[in-house]
Amino acid sequence: MRTVHTLIIGSGAAGLCAAIRLRAEGIDDILIATEGFDRSTSINTGSDKQTYYKLSFCGHQTDSPYETAQTLFDNGSMHGDIALVEAALSARTFFHLVNLGVRFPTDVFGQFVGYKTDHDPRQRATSVGPYTSRDMCLALIRQVELLRIPVCEHFCCIELLKWEEQGESRICGAIFLDDADRLVPIIAENVIFAVGGPGGLYEASVYPPCHKGGIGLALAIGAEARNLPESQFGIASTKFRWNVSGSYMQVIPRFVSTDSDGHHPREFLQDYFDSSGQLHSNIFLKGYQWPFDVRKVIGGSSMIDLLVYIETVEHCRRVFLDYRANPQDFRFDRLSVEAYDYLAKSSALLGTPFERLEAMNPHAVQLYAAHGIDLRKDMLEVAVCAQHNNGGLAGTIWWESTNIKHFFPIGEVNGSHGIARPGGSALNSGQVGAFRAAELIANQYRNRTLPLEAVMSNLQKPDSLPFRSFRTIPKSVRCRMSQFGAMVRRSGDLEIAVKDAWQQFQNDQNPFSLAHAIYLDAILFAVGSGVGSRGSGLVVGGKPIHPKLDANRWSLQPENETYQDKVLSSCYDPKTREMTHRWEQRRPIPQTNPWFETAWQEFQNGEIYK
Repeated sequence: MRTVHTLIIGSGAAGLCAAIRLRAEGIDDILIATEGFDRSTSINTGSDKQTYYKLSFCGHQTDSPYETAQTLFDNGSMHGDIALVEAALSARTFFHLVNLGVRFPTDVFGQFVGYKTDHDPRQRATSVGPYTSRDMCLALIRQVELLRIPVCEHFCCIELLKWEEQGESRICGAIFLDDADRLVPIIAENVIFAVGGPGGLYEASVYPPCHKGGIGLALAIGAEARNLPESQFGIASTKFRWNVSGSYMQVIPRFVSTDSDGHHPREFLQDYFDSSGQLHSNIFLKGYQWPFDVRKVIGGSSMIDLLVYIETVEHCRRVFLDYRANPQDFRFDRLSVEAYDYLAKSSALLGTPFERLEAMNPHAVQLYAAHGIDLRKDMLEVAVCAQHNNGGLAGTIWWESTNIKHFFPIGEVNGSHGIARPGGSALNSGQVGAFRAAELIANQYRNRTLPLEAVMSNLQKPDSLPFRSFRTIPKSVRCRMSQFGAMVRRSGDLEIAVKDAWQQFQNDQNPFSLAHAIYLDAILFAVGSGVGSRGSGLVVGGKPIHPKLDANRWSLQPENETYQDKVLSSCYDPKTREMTHRWEQRRPIPQTNPWFETAWQEFQNGEIYK
């Protein structure tokens, strides 16, 4: 057993930043506990041009924290004060990464250039390349090592410890298994929980195979969650898990379906679009209209995601992207003006999708080559995969849990986002959460108040720990989530899935089983509330999607937009084993115009932390 002032669980970009900021704030007694620097989602994932979203500060384009917050807020079901914090700190956290050596591109004058990403009305996005989050992690790891911040690798968290005092819950540490499967309790004044998203819960997932996600541990002690049904799903390669967004789609590859053995290939998309020009223009748009979006299903680019889903899940066939030859009836002069002009400006009006990809983004070709896939010769197998959870644990504007004190979920495990979000805003959110958690700990929780002797004497005996099987995710969990908790949602099927999920948790007491039961329960509650289709969740029932699809099976329930002004809160009671869900009105963006002298006094007196 050991004690520490602040324990950081996880070593992705958010957790690493939190450790560095704690040290900068004068908190020296800290510890990072992680399964390994090489096992986080941040260091193992990317995309064609992995995006970091921030305030715009280039050229003549004007921007402000309020305008950026408005963009975040406009996507629905996000608290306005959290949107303002993410916007206000975006410049500070971005330049923190720059100063640590992350090479975001500038022009000759030192301006940080940007581009427009999905759900972004401006050009706030930037990128280091396909491995932006990895480069962030490498820079942050260098700083952690330079500061000699203690790290325990090969530590698998199996339980969070909660302390009840005078009717208030607070965190008091965690229990780990080391690489020899020995139990290691760590008692902590504060816990920063940076364990990433629920990637291990899905069979069809773009998360790296080594990433499981630990949100179930927090749900098990009753931590409140927010917007759990709001996930993102998109087309990704399966042999090597990678999002095929950006230039992978903008070069307009063929979509080919085969039987389970790879035989009898056919192009299957053309029957669902009015013309070849419309189809190929929508394939192009799929590059940055990412991920699956129910608003773009009927006649739009997200129809492609749905057709891939139907082909793979309903028809049990395999789908490939083929860069070796153009799609059937492809002609440049039939493309939309937007698609044609983009390819022309990129000097990519070339003979095949591969030649266009090589001209526009040679790194995209090299990426797959490095993983044994030659796009010049091989087709690329794809599926619609879980990509990101916009929901997660509920936090305050300081990223502290709303119902467990001294507990700070940051990064993807924090449900700060709403229905949708600009591409790359998750990377910004993780860094902002790290800054906020460290600042509040340093200014509010610096003194030690945990009754150590009482906590230690009340630790559970090892034999009674409920989650000794944490290292294993039941296959039935992954299959059930991909079948019922992914992009297509049917209320009747969900009712059966929820019942089966809770029965599985009752039988195996596995934290992943608990997490998937809670997620499915929240999805069923949202569907039953009548939110309709929104974000990446298509609720079946209502408007037929296409004349050639069975309307009884493939219809789209319209969104009830009144729920855009609400946030879904969910909480599991470990004592009664009951779930509660409630809709709460989202908080608006604060209208601030602070007078400097007053704000200075409030800052100096520490009033902003109360």
